Order: sequence, then structure tokens, then C-alpha cells
Amino acid sequence: MDATSARKKAVIYRMVMPDHTCPYGLKVKDMLKRSGYEVEDHQLTTREETDAFKEKYGVKTTPQVFVDGQRVGGHDDTRRFLGKTVADPKATTYRPVAVLFAMTALTAMAASYAVTGNPFTLRAAEWFIGFSMVVLALLKLQNVESFATMFLNYDLLAKRWVPYSYVYPYAEGAAGILMVAGALTWLSVPIALFIGTIGAVSVFKAVYVDRRELKCACVGGSSNVPLGFVSLTENLMMVAMAIWMGLSALGVIPSGHVM
Repeated sequence: MDATSARKKAVIYRMVMPDHTCPYGLKVKDMLKRSGYEVEDHQLTTREETDAFKEKYGVKTTPQVFVDGQRVGGHDDTRRFLGKTVADPKATTYRPVAVLFAMTALTAMAASYAVTGNPFTLRAAEWFIGFSMVVLALLKLQNVESFATMFLNYDLLAKRWVPYSYVYPYAEGAAGILMVAGALTWLSVPIALFIGTIGAVSVFKAVYVDRRELKCACVGGSSNVPLGFVSLTENLMMVAMAIWMGLSALGVIPSGHVM
């Protein structure tokens, strides 16, 4: 047993006011209990009480944790004290994209199962890409201005015609919805092929030719997803889906649509 786990009693001061309960206080209290600590919980119930506490200990935030009479600190400091990792809000991560694709894949399989009784169908694969395009567009449309700003860092067409950075998420969403419905293929296929091809070329140039380290606007303008292989794959999937549905519409290959 290490030194930190041997200290079994912790004192926490946290805000619990009629109109506000500090969420970090709740998280720290739960974290300490799950780490085997007996928690002495002191609730700061007024703004005056909170301000007096901060002034007394020379701190700017609550909660504050004390172990053996020594101040450990707030939420992040307590995590470090307990040997837990502290997430860096500026660190790049593929988690948003991985979670998105996992959920759209499961949704596509669920829809396929509901319609055919089989989650593993050709239509499920088509739905997966269509659902992914719709959700990606939704994330971009939450803040189009922020998306456009990040998109302009690398998209070749947007750099030459700025309005394209605002049109893109609407086009992606419309193409995705039409592909899910299997409707107006004559419209959805050219849109997806156009934006997917430009996107793939833009990402390839920025990452593999110019060697730039950028963040991808694929899940919105405030993401920390690095521009790279995943971004390129997203665009290539869109292109592949457009080609597949175009060939299906022409009868060259079998369609996954349920009749």
C-alpha cells in the first residue's frame, strides 16, 4: 500500500448553495470515497462564507481538499494526489471521432436489425456512412462560424471561395439524409463526390505534402481532433459511398436498399 492510500481521512470544503452546487465538489467527494477515504464534508452555503474561506487559505477556487492537515488542492490537484491522470483540455485526441463512428455503426446495425432481423447487411453499411455524414454535419452546424474558421486553415476550395466553408456542413448533411433515405440519388451522389474529393485532396496536401500540424474541423470548430489519417478516411468514405450508390442506381452493382 502506497503513502497516499494509507491516509484514510480527508477534509473537503465545497460550495453547496440554494442556487448552485459545485459539480467539482461532488466529483472530488465521490473520488475520495471510491479511493477509500473517510470524507469530512464541509459545505459552504453562502457567498460570504465561500469568500471568507478563500481569503483565509489564500485560494481562488473551491472545492479544496485537506489530508493530514495539509492542503492538497482542488479537483485536479486531488486527482494527481490520488495518482489519477488529469486531462489536458488542449491535448489532441481522436476520441470524438472514434465515439461518433462507433455510435453510428451501432445505430446502423440496430436499424438494419429492426427492418430485416439481421444487423449485418449491405444496407447497414450504407446507413453507417449516411448516419455518420448526418451526425458530422450536425456537429458542424452547432457553430458554423467556428467550423468555417477552422476549415479555412486547410480546405483548398474554401481558401479560394470563403462561402464554401459555410455551405459545406449543409451540403454534407443534405447528402447524408438523402443517402439514408435512398432518395434523389442524382443529387446526393454528386454532392458527396464533390465535397468528399475536395476534402480528401485538401487533407492529403495539408498533412502529407505540406506537413502541417492542424486540428480537424470534421467534428466542429472547437474540437481537438488532429487533422490526419482519420480526416482523410472520412472523406474517402464519403467518396466511396457516392461511387457505390451511383453504381447501384445504374444497376451495375446490387443495391442494399430494402424494397
